[in-house]
Amino acid sequence: MTDPVGKLPSELDQLPDRDPEETAEWAASLDAVTKAAGPHRAAYLMRRSLQHAEGAGLALPKLLETDYVNSIPTAAEPAFDGDLELESRITAWNRWNAAAMVTRGSRLGVGGHIATFASAAWLYETGFNHFFRGKEGDGSGDQLYIQGHASPGIYARAFLDGRLSEQQLDNFRQEAGGEGLPSYPHPRRLPWLWEFPTVSMGLGPLSAIYQARFNRYLTNRSIKDTSNSHVWAFLGDGEMDEPESTAALALAAREQLDNLTFVINCNLQRLDGPVRANFRVVQELEGAFRGAGWNVIKTLWGSAWDELFQLDTTGALVRRLRAVPDAQFQTYATRDIAYIREHFFGAEPALVELARLLPDAKIAECFYTSRGGHEARKVYAAYRAAVEHKGAPTVILAQTVKGHTLGKGFESKNANHQMKKLSIDEFKSMRELLGLPIPDSAFEDGLVPYGHPGADSPEVRYLQERRAALGGPAPARRVHAAALPQPEERAFKALYKGSGKQEMATTMAFVRLVKDLMRDKETGRRWVPIVPDEARTFGMESLFPSAGIYSPLGQTYDPVDRDQLMYYKEAKDGQILNEGITEAGAMADFIAASTSYATHGETMIPFYIFYSMFGWQRTGDQMWQLADQLGKGFIVGATAGRTTLTGEGLQHADGHSHLIAATNPASLNYDPAFAYEIAVIVKDGLRRMYGPEAENVFYYLTVYNEPKPQPAMPEGVEEGIIKGLYRFKEGTPAKADAPRLQLLASGTAIHWALRAQELLAADWGVTADVWSATSWGELRRDALDADEALLRGEQRVPYVTQALSGAPGPVLAVSDWMRQVPDQISQWVDQDWSSLGTDGFGLSDTRDAARRHFGVDAESITVAALAQLARRGEVPASVVKEARERYGL
Repeated sequence: MTDPVGKLPSELDQLPDRDPEETAEWAASLDAVTKAAGPHRAAYLMRRSLQHAEGAGLALPKLLETDYVNSIPTAAEPAFDGDLELESRITAWNRWNAAAMVTRGSRLGVGGHIATFASAAWLYETGFNHFFRGKEGDGSGDQLYIQGHASPGIYARAFLDGRLSEQQLDNFRQEAGGEGLPSYPHPRRLPWLWEFPTVSMGLGPLSAIYQARFNRYLTNRSIKDTSNSHVWAFLGDGEMDEPESTAALALAAREQLDNLTFVINCNLQRLDGPVRANFRVVQELEGAFRGAGWNVIKTLWGSAWDELFQLDTTGALVRRLRAVPDAQFQTYATRDIAYIREHFFGAEPALVELARLLPDAKIAECFYTSRGGHEARKVYAAYRAAVEHKGAPTVILAQTVKGHTLGKGFESKNANHQMKKLSIDEFKSMRELLGLPIPDSAFEDGLVPYGHPGADSPEVRYLQERRAALGGPAPARRVHAAALPQPEERAFKALYKGSGKQEMATTMAFVRLVKDLMRDKETGRRWVPIVPDEARTFGMESLFPSAGIYSPLGQTYDPVDRDQLMYYKEAKDGQILNEGITEAGAMADFIAASTSYATHGETMIPFYIFYSMFGWQRTGDQMWQLADQLGKGFIVGATAGRTTLTGEGLQHADGHSHLIAATNPASLNYDPAFAYEIAVIVKDGLRRMYGPEAENVFYYLTVYNEPKPQPAMPEGVEEGIIKGLYRFKEGTPAKADAPRLQLLASGTAIHWALRAQELLAADWGVTADVWSATSWGELRRDALDADEALLRGEQRVPYVTQALSGAPGPVLAVSDWMRQVPDQISQWVDQDWSSLGTDGFGLSDTRDAARRHFGVDAESITVAALAQLARRGEVPASVVKEARERYGL
């Protein structure tokens, strides 16, 4: 809808205009400038006015996009704090060795990436020489999220620094012997060097934001002062397509994380071609980050462009740069000067005139090599501005050429991400370009040589002096954390004794246990409760007033439920991380907290509780990231199982998380049935993860929202609970020759099995023993270890085989999960095996109806047990039909 003069209504039409005449004069002035000096001049004046207004503190919407030029003019660049000549030589050696390492490895077919580091070399070197704090100085040092494909350059620098040998470089991507270098940043494979796994693209930027946020959390809770730590995330422009890359930008701005800098290497290429072929990715990213509230610094053009901008008195050059799409600019970097003169400068007469003033060499320098990301002074200026900016995180958009210095066969080629080697002649050309003293004789064996100026060379001394001044080598991972004392037994005993006649869901049992553990004098403050906006669902609201919800602003409002006992309390030193509706964000929180023992030397005990369905299924990649980063803590899938969550239906019904979790070697997966089992598992987890011989594992527990009376813990079951299986209730034979079988059940299914035990005895004279299978996964892990021992000539019987040894009759396993979950252990069970489960899609209905639908209720278990016995000839086949009819199956 438009007004009478055809103008679309805007938000300004809703505001009172106290002086319409003055408003009309401003509009008339703008019209006059447009008529006299053209629309480009009018637009320039408007942008400068908005910029001035923002600087004056006027409440105006921010300008989301600026011209396609550097944010920091050359005249405003700070003095360079270093020896540029030495740093250039260091960078040259690193470029060479990174390319040599990958090329040498390519003869074995192991591959590698060359072009990414070639484009980003100065982005890293400037940081290492001037900004990145190490862990040997005060505090924790900086946290560096290195772009995965740039790892060869980091290895090359570690080689120059004396931290890696030639033999180790030659073992790049050859890890089977234990002496190799992993392809990408991988703490589990090279834990003294790498802190953060980043090559699963999108997870690096997300984790970096929550790491910066967790640093503030530690400071605000007086755990550790991290005010000198800065988080640097190095990213590719193509990586920003991943939804996780930009998922938490608003959080970073909202919490004013000025301890965070994104450095996005804008070489305009992703794996197959241009990032934004018909558009401009730098401008798009600028708008996205500015709109989210970030400080944006564009470092696009090298010093060779200075002369062109000075000659651009009409603004034609800036307009042309703003109009050229990325794919076309990539093409300029690969075509001859005549093409550039015709297709770039020929766009309008003012540019034709400008080009006449430029020799071919100047055009070649500008369009082939001169990018802001390739010049130390410009990168230094951007980094200095980033660390000095207060009140918001910073993103640096640095333009580079992918494959820079690798020669015309690599630079800006669409296929350069898949190109794994250079020829000897290409290396010799690269040697001349970089000015490296490597003789032709070094190539006589047909291999490109590694280069090193010598351990006592000016380059190495300079590199090491700069790192010493910044707090030691980087990247580096250090673990100094001492073991935590075990909590007092009192908290666990409350669950050992059961709930009597009172009904309690295992979800509530876990929350009660953690609430008591958070009161422990020694370790209580180290618990980090993490929940994605479902605390009330899981009965955690009682923690709100006592522990507080973390907010860097505290509570600036009067909560609506302030007069209630369990009111919503936010606090600057709050302990709970309530993330809102973001499982990915909550998982990133967990990773930061779970690895604080290494990142900051402060051991924290995170527990992350979530709707079971939305854990492994939604954020399984982050579970692997957690394992890669050697994190530890408790992951809790609440409202677990496919039939316990009444009414929610298919998208909330989890019957497969344990199957997915079983694929992760670092995850210890438990499906406890009773409150006391939870207490035993958590106690053992605290010992195993945080005791004197701490292991780099994490625990996954599934708990249920089905209230049941919680029994007291029987004598002597602790070992079985931890190992995964124990006999909970032995059947009483009605007569000596009664048929017998073993019912194995996990989680809430134990209640169906116990009822089936009663039905079998009362209706059919069959005796059943009921076993609690607390962990199908740990039973399988132990059995696999036993199989592996056989290959070494050692004889060991798996625990599950031992536990069931001599148990009469067949085995029937049941759970609220897919049959594949209990079937994990079937091959190590000597008895006849059968299982029941909740295979298929979930559905909305009552618990009883859902269980009957899936055939896992007590009556279905009873019929399945009779069918097993009938197949063995221990009961007549007619009994099975009779049982089906009696129970209405």
